[in-house]
This record gives sequence, structure tokens and C-alpha cells, in this order.
Amino acid sequence: MPEASRLDHMRMWSTPVVGLIGGWLASIADWPLPYMVGSLLSVIAVRCCGWLLVPLPGGRQAGQWIVASAIGLHFTAPVFAQMLSHLWVVVLGACGTALLSLIGIAILRRSGVDRATAWFASMPGGASEMAVLSTRHQAQPAMVVAAHSLRLLLVVLIVPALFTWGLPTAEPAQGGEVDWRWLALLMPLGGLLALVWRRLGQPNPWMLGPLIICSAASIVFDLDLELPAGAGEAGQWLIGCALGCHFDRAFFRSAPAFLLRVLLFTLTAMLVAAALAELLSLGAKVDDASLMLGMMPGGITELCLTAEALHLSVALVTALQVLRLFLVMFLAEPLYRAWSRLA
Repeated sequence: MPEASRLDHMRMWSTPVVGLIGGWLASIADWPLPYMVGSLLSVIAVRCCGWLLVPLPGGRQAGQWIVASAIGLHFTAPVFAQMLSHLWVVVLGACGTALLSLIGIAILRRSGVDRATAWFASMPGGASEMAVLSTRHQAQPAMVVAAHSLRLLLVVLIVPALFTWGLPTAEPAQGGEVDWRWLALLMPLGGLLALVWRRLGQPNPWMLGPLIICSAASIVFDLDLELPAGAGEAGQWLIGCALGCHFDRAFFRSAPAFLLRVLLFTLTAMLVAAALAELLSLGAKVDDASLMLGMMPGGITELCLTAEALHLSVALVTALQVLRLFLVMFLAEPLYRAWSRLA
């Protein structure tokens, strides 16, 4: 095997080992979401020291597959009926969170960032999807990806900690049963739908595919299932390792003024989202903590994991995040074109 290829293999297989050590140490320290946050920070630390670990092929997709399946199983028939009774809260919350992107656009435009880059860097959607859209409009895709990567890093590090240490400890709800017959059917079907979803060019396939299958089956057949012990931690570990590989010394040294402004608008958006959630909760009988978590400008996977760990309403958080994702994915480009015509 050539020397370069051997080195690449060493870096690739070192990543899950480093992440596992970080997750284990974080669990000992009783951190929130230890296997995601711990693996994320340990991989970043090693990469910043010069050993450029690379992601395990398919690692993040496998982690999302596991986590999305677990989240989908929370959508029991009674939970779904409760969600329908508060549908207006979900719609208003998702729309309000999507509008928080205006904060980022205003901050970046005032600092001289071009219109397209400011727009797509501020959208609360997936980094890869926003980068693709930005290239169609002569933006700077590297800055768009950097903005989304930093926003995700901030959300993963800040939101679980704030909610874990800022909320009273809740008693865990009684879990469902581990039925291997159902899981042997639902898990492959979720993976198959993810492949179809990806082939159709739809956003976040490995999250939404298993989520749709497991939630639909849970509602239709009135199931009360859960994944076996340790599955959630394995999903966190794989996702944390993959996320950590986006960061190194070069990332943090690139365009520090731009990254500082991304930090500013992300923190501002979190505060505004929390205030909006409190206002919405006044007019609806929903858990304000779950509503607040669902309106945070983060990723579906990370926020739903936080909801599950804190025994909040996973269904409400998921519904808010999924609806917002679709709003951003299908409206970001048409609205940008309309804005460009008006300018």
C-alpha cells in the first residue's frame, strides 16, 4: 500500500477511536449529550494539533439513520393527536424561526458581505444545500459553508448545556419495548427511503427517510417501541466524529471578522427565538421549554437529541424543525430572486 494511502487509512480509522475516547470522558464528566459533544470536541482538538483526522465514510449518515429512527418512534398515536391540536403553534413557531435569518442578513450586509453570501449564509438550512444554492447566484460558497458549520458548532456546544443545566431535572417517561421483529422491518425501510430521498435530491435524506418510516408506522399501528440500549449513544458518537472533521486551525483562522459576525447573529437569533417561544407559549398549552428548544436555530438531529435526553416533547421539537427545514429549502431561492429584483 502506498505511503499516502496508508496515512489516509490511519487518519480515517483514528477518527472513531478519538471520538469514542472523547465521548467516554464526557460521559464521566456528566456532560449533556456526552457522546456527541465529547467526540466532537476531541476530534476538533486532535485536528487543531495537526493530525488531520478524516471522517469515516458513511459515518454521519449511519448516525443520522439511528437517531432519526429513535426520534420517529416517539410519534405514537396519542402524541400525534396532541400535535394536531397545536398545529397552529408549530406553523407559527417554524415561520418565526425562519424569519430569524433576517438578523444574520442585516449584520452581514452592514459589514460589507455581498448580498448572495449574506442571504444563504444566514438561512437556517443545511450547509451543503445552501452552498449549492449560493453557487447559482455568484455567492462565496466557502463563506456560506463556514457560517453554517460555525452555527452548528455553537448550537451543539451551547444549547444542550443551557437546557440541561438550566432546567429542573425531569423524570424520564416510561420507555417502550424493544421489538426486534418491528425494528428489523422499520430500520431497512428507513434506509431505503433515505436512498430514494437522496436520489430525488431532497434535503437531509438520512434524517427524514427513517424519521418518516418510523413515525408513520408508530402512528398507524399504534406502536410503543424504542431502540435497544446504547443505540442512541452510538448515533451521537458517529455524528460527533463527522461534525468534528469540519474544523481545524485553518478554519478558525480564516476570515475571523466574518466568523465573529456569524457568532454574533447566532447568539442573537437564539435569544430572539427564546423570547418568541415564550410569547407563543402564553397562548397555547404546550411545554414552553420544548417550544423554545424547537425554535432554536440549529440542526434537527442535535436539537431532537437534546429533547430526548431532557425528556421534553421530541415530537414538538421535531415538527418545528422539519417544517422550518422545508420552508427554508423551498423558499430560500425564490425569495432571494424576488429580493434581487426589488433591489
